[in-house]
Amino acid sequence: MYQSRREEFMRRIGSGSVGIFRSAPEAERRKYRQDSNFYYLTGFDEPDSACLIAPNHPEHKFVLFVRPKNWQTEQSSGLRIGVEGAIECYGADVAYPIEEFAERAPTYLDSAERIYYCFGSDPHYDEKILSLVKKYAGLIRLQFGVGPNSIVDAREILHEMRAIKSGVELKLLRRAAEISAEAHIAAMKAMRPGIYEYEIEAVIEYIFRKNGALMPAYGTIVGSGANGTILHYRTNETLIEDGVLVLIDAGAEYHYYSGDITRTIPANGKFSKEQQEVYEVVLASEMAAIETVKPGATFIEPLRRAREVMTGGLVRLGILEGEISQLIAERKYGKYMSDAFPHWLGMDNHDAGKYRLKDGTYPVLEPNIVKTVEPGLYLTADMTEIPEKYRNIGVRIEDDIVVTAGGYENLTAEVPKTVAEVEKMMKKKLIFTFP
Repeated sequence: MYQSRREEFMRRIGSGSVGIFRSAPEAERRKYRQDSNFYYLTGFDEPDSACLIAPNHPEHKFVLFVRPKNWQTEQSSGLRIGVEGAIECYGADVAYPIEEFAERAPTYLDSAERIYYCFGSDPHYDEKILSLVKKYAGLIRLQFGVGPNSIVDAREILHEMRAIKSGVELKLLRRAAEISAEAHIAAMKAMRPGIYEYEIEAVIEYIFRKNGALMPAYGTIVGSGANGTILHYRTNETLIEDGVLVLIDAGAEYHYYSGDITRTIPANGKFSKEQQEVYEVVLASEMAAIETVKPGATFIEPLRRAREVMTGGLVRLGILEGEISQLIAERKYGKYMSDAFPHWLGMDNHDAGKYRLKDGTYPVLEPNIVKTVEPGLYLTADMTEIPEKYRNIGVRIEDDIVVTAGGYENLTAEVPKTVAEVEKMMKKKLIFTFP
């Protein structure tokens, strides 16, 4: 899989180029997570490493620079694959200690006109790449005519490649969705007034780890009451009170692929009349938006459909007044509904891919593209223009959708989302089982 990706990348950059990729830097107090582009091309998940792809080199088209074996260091901080392992286990044509990068890189750059590289993720390494180009920009290129004279952003090519998921990638995304779904169902069973948001977070992330997902795909959101009106609430410290809604946005990362589900549920297991009225508007909006997903549709079409249904719902609730088409044209819905809800899904929760093209149009959906659909209404306490009974109600519903040849597949459909389904699931009690 990784070899075929490298071959496709080499085909796209051409023989007069070299691609250089840097591993993600280590960070204190969190589990190490490799850079997505680096992992996509190599499958290598150790820090302090680099990858060089040289289509024009007669022997070494894939070069890894890694941390060498060192028993004292490994005894302290964990095993390393080492130089030999990089060749044997990861298919490198040749591998060197990472300390030799500056010394070895010119061997591959002399015959290249361009370097493909991703600036911005590691400023220290950015300087190293710039220094290589500066070296050639002087007398070497002028007198000998060798070496690169430009740096191109490798993400333009890689993000296009990553947008269309392979069969293996879809299998990993399905598993990430399954684990995420199990966690949401567990949260519904565990929910009750009088516990803290972080207790539900703990249930969710326990299910992730229990199923082999080593980390969340993003910071888990458990927002009760007014906290559910905050799009990216992350504190998860509030006591969950009786009678409020709880917005749960959580997804597992499984072997570098993300799940992403949002459900909004009543703390006591029963929607109030007002809560159900708002919830039904969001649910109808989400379901209508999903139905527009198919090959040939544009990225924006589900969002446009969601706006139409949501705006009509806001009129029925008495929050907006007027003709729906005019309200949409004037973006009157925008105060209550986030316009930035859909995104690509894959190795990153907000995955690689363009959301708008240079000519102002939107990308066209193709089979094996994966995206979210997640409309929401966020009715805050300070919205004095809306009926008081609807204030402090936040509702978002989100599913993970694969574009198929005939339409779409909802990867997260098993998580209850109608009012009846949610209330039925919440009557069940959570029972933990240990292997």
